[in-house]
Amino acid sequence: MTPAVDSVAVPPRGHRVRQTIEQLRGRILGGEWPVGAKIPTEPQLVAALGVGRNTVREAVRALVHAGVLECRQGSGTYVVSTDELAPVVARRLTDDRMAEVIEVRRAFEVEAARLAALRRTPEDLAALDGALAAREAAWRSGRVGGFVEADAALHTAVVAAAHNAMLAELYASVGAALRSTVAQAMGETLEPERYVDHGRLVEAIRDGDPARAAIEAGAFLEAPSRA
Repeated sequence: MTPAVDSVAVPPRGHRVRQTIEQLRGRILGGEWPVGAKIPTEPQLVAALGVGRNTVREAVRALVHAGVLECRQGSGTYVVSTDELAPVVARRLTDDRMAEVIEVRRAFEVEAARLAALRRTPEDLAALDGALAAREAAWRSGRVGGFVEADAALHTAVVAAAHNAMLAELYASVGAALRSTVAQAMGETLEPERYVDHGRLVEAIRDGDPARAAIEAGAFLEAPSRA
């Protein structure tokens, strides 16, 4: 027998929209729709997710507002970010706020270095050694873009060695802003006077010395290169 409408548990509209947002986000984070990919059309999403057209429309609109999706007139809707915080940070990043970005870097990277010295594993140390070697090779190559990415990879490895998932997520969210500070400081060419050795930081982490690791991490952010 078909149940009466009143006996069917129909979630409130807002709840359905939130669930749909989570489903869309899950597919993006899972790699089904990578950055740059065009997501299915509205009718296709309705069929795939089993919700109404208006629910899909509101969920997509929310992710567009968050900076995860972008609607392109006459083309469709595309994934532009996997992180809702990154676009917000990017919009707030201007030359006159660079000092604030440096302060954020200090808050993240000094604590990450301290924790990494306490919690690093053999696998972490191997990753740090590899990232440090790649950074040195990138500097020798003379390519600013390559060096900025290699420098960011080393700092990311330090954060990973801290084994604090929330810290890692927040650091990833502001990664573009942090790389911008390095690129800005480096300018168009890699000059010898802007080089900052990161070997002492890795050694402090390897030695399990949290105080020294924190000092080394903080020192980079006082240096002209801020790398």
